[in-house]
Amino acid sequence: MKAAYVRRLGPADTIRYGSLPDPRPGPSDVLVAVEAAAVDAVDTFVRSGAYRTPVPFPFVVGRDVVGRVVECGAEVTGFRAGDRVWTNSLGHDGRQGAAAELAAVPADRLYHAPPGADPVALVSVVHPAATAYLALVVHGRVRAGETVLVAGAAGNVGRVAVVLAARAGARVVATAAAADLDACRALGAAVAVDYRDPRHAERLHAAAPHGVDVHLDTSGRHDLDLAVDLLAPRGRIVLLAGLSARPRLPVGPLYTRDGRIEGLAISNATSEELAAAAEQVNQLVAEGALTPRRVEELPLSRTAQAHARLEAGDAAGVRLVLRPALDH
Repeated sequence: MKAAYVRRLGPADTIRYGSLPDPRPGPSDVLVAVEAAAVDAVDTFVRSGAYRTPVPFPFVVGRDVVGRVVECGAEVTGFRAGDRVWTNSLGHDGRQGAAAELAAVPADRLYHAPPGADPVALVSVVHPAATAYLALVVHGRVRAGETVLVAGAAGNVGRVAVVLAARAGARVVATAAAADLDACRALGAAVAVDYRDPRHAERLHAAAPHGVDVHLDTSGRHDLDLAVDLLAPRGRIVLLAGLSARPRLPVGPLYTRDGRIEGLAISNATSEELAAAAEQVNQLVAEGALTPRRVEELPLSRTAQAHARLEAGDAAGVRLVLRPALDH
């Protein structure tokens, strides 16, 4: 098979495109013919070594796949050849990645695609959508009637977080660039605030007079002084972006509010948590409530360039999707 892979951890230009042996599914694996594979920031973290996780060499990069079942291991039930499926759990913890013509996927991390779903659109949303679900439901423990603040609400994860929080019955306060505020309101935000507004903090306090119960900063800026100041008693701050961020933590105001800060790396999610997220993702996709803003399709052979663009900030607001078929 053709694949995008590395023989050592390092910069984007260590990625090679070429032939590797076809993977063979183990007893609990499913062999999938890849139709589309998304490029995520976490892929660059793993490839560079910034996020430490076991990887076999040569290592196929990437995490998210939509494709068709080719073959099932002897112990697998619930899948059969020809099924369209997806996963967002390859390329870490010893598993080979997604950027290839074929991928062997553990059956407990593989999900049926909603009927009629476009593979490119689907692979574009599964990772940010699952991340948003885990942030709100598993780590944020959101409840109806609470106030949720989503910072970076126009981004890939932030947009889904607004939708999910509103559907959970929470009151959503969103921050984004001025040009994106109407879009945030359309997604379900009760209030949307320009994060560049000089009165940004004042407006957020006015929007959440009783405090914020769940605070998600998907932008990675992490102004914890403001986040803690906004926090309601027993409020939760969930950190899910900004690998190199080192913000100041106002410990006193945090503990006197019985506040809590939790980190979220989707790589640590259990198969049960991922399955619950997948169920929610599939429901939203089937309803047409979850669509990518902008997608750019690239041949699999351009994986190195895709990683370089992502790291350089040249793909802001765009989901880069690799298509093996475009190399033929």
